[in-house]
Amino acid sequence: MPDKPIQHAADGSTKSVERDWVPEVPVALEYNGLSYAVMMASPHDLEDFARGFALTEGLAKSLADITDIAVAQVEHGWIARAQLTGLGIEKLTERVRTRVAESSCGLCGIENLEAVSTPLPAVAAHDALDPQAIFAALGKLRDHQPLTKATGAAHAAAFCSANGTILHAREDVGRHNAMDKLVGALALAGQDAADGFILSSARCSYEIVEKAVRAGATRLVTISLPTSMAVERARAARLSLWCLARDDSVLCVNDGAATA
Repeated sequence: MPDKPIQHAADGSTKSVERDWVPEVPVALEYNGLSYAVMMASPHDLEDFARGFALTEGLAKSLADITDIAVAQVEHGWIARAQLTGLGIEKLTERVRTRVAESSCGLCGIENLEAVSTPLPAVAAHDALDPQAIFAALGKLRDHQPLTKATGAAHAAAFCSANGTILHAREDVGRHNAMDKLVGALALAGQDAADGFILSSARCSYEIVEKAVRAGATRLVTISLPTSMAVERARAARLSLWCLARDDSVLCVNDGAATA
């Protein structure tokens, strides 16, 4: 087996090439000494990951509920530990007690279908999003994607000002993880997610909408199409949702500003 991958061309020629692989390792998330989930993730910005995951999972209501974050590499992966206070403790212990499965799909610790359909809170009233701000952010997104530049295989989530300036960005092998890392970074910076919009390089599945709403965002833009459930959840929560964001066009799926 060669050390380098072999590229095969349509004309029958071959050559060895250099490739960097996007890092993917098991990351155990522990809160108050309880193992909550093991996620496959890229092992950087893991403190942001621990913060953001706690916030988007509803284990913490604010940054003040999350303390003593510690990250360590262990034999089989990484562990991110944190202490939680407030109402999240009861939710944490109940989910750990009843958890039957773990997943990176946004359903960690959920046992029944009713829990998936729990209504999201309506987002705050907000101004309409200017499409030109989306185009401006798209034009600069690659400058904030070093992992993608190196591997071509990472997802990014960015927070942008109302005029499209990218203020924070995080990357990960998983699109949900990238969003959690961004939410954690915004919390640490004291940045109100309602003051701009979130731009995700990934497909907009239901849990991306859920995480955006729980983070306090009012406007979400994604590179790919949303799922039917993502559209339903965005409309119910009055989240402004834009998708198929390209250099020359973008599709407004739900203008939450018009219904707020």
